[in-house]
Amino acid sequence: MDSKSKERFFVHFKGNRYKFISLAKDSETLEDMVVYQALYGEYGIWVRPASMFFGKVIVDGVEVDRFKEEL
Repeated sequence: MDSKSKERFFVHFKGNRYKFISLAKDSETLEDMVVYQALYGEYGIWVRPASMFFGKVIVDGVEVDRFKEEL
């Protein structure tokens, strides 16, 4: 991340906070992936398909962002 990039943080629909680290490509499928870090517990680093990370889920019959960016 260059010095002009601002850090991005997201809240999962279940309530936990995460730090966006980077976009990446899956080496086998070339699918866009999101690399992100939990901001709780062991502060694990995770990857998830970008389509899923930025996608929607249904919660109690309402469509919401899976991860909502904190602005």
